[in-house]
Amino acid sequence: MRNLILSALFATVSLFGVTAHAEDFEAGKQYVELKSPVPVSKPGQIEVVELFWYGCPHCYQFESTINPWIKQLPEDVNFLRIPALFGGAWNVHGQLFITLQSMQVEQKVHEAVFDAIHKQGKKLATAEEMADFLAAEGVDRGEFLKTFNSFGVKSQMEKAKKLAMAYQISGVPVMIVNGKYRFDIGSAGGPEKALQVADYLIAKERAAQ
Repeated sequence: MRNLILSALFATVSLFGVTAHAEDFEAGKQYVELKSPVPVSKPGQIEVVELFWYGCPHCYQFESTINPWIKQLPEDVNFLRIPALFGGAWNVHGQLFITLQSMQVEQKVHEAVFDAIHKQGKKLATAEEMADFLAAEGVDRGEFLKTFNSFGVKSQMEKAKKLAMAYQISGVPVMIVNGKYRFDIGSAGGPEKALQVADYLIAKERAAQ
């Protein structure tokens, strides 16, 4: 019963949200509507994707804004992070992120990895360097190296590359809502505005269901 009441409440808020923000956010201005929608990973939920790179200073700065927002997302929203793989260090760090996800330790050390690169000046450019750093954070060194070079991780990297192409991204951080809408901090008007755009598009998708 509680879930039904919450669902009804979210739906009501969504309808008012779309009306209230309709004049503020427009396709072609704050966000782009993709010509070919990309299938979501969990049908039935509203998907929000952030594409990022550990080496990106803007992504690092966005963390303090987006993380509290992620924690308060309702149950019908599925949030995903996907590494952007544009070659070189992007791919190496993307492989790091996917490895941490595969080991189910990404949430535990995600912030520490960002801090290591942007506060401590670590490159984390090789698997060995990553393994040494992560061992100090409580991640099994041998298991990390084994997983880093696994077929499963490489398969996920190929999937991430295909998704980035389908989303037609050219930089990070960028967000995608429900495989239909793309926007970034610049187009939205700043980090806080980007999350307002995300809220608006989530409400728009919820109201359309």
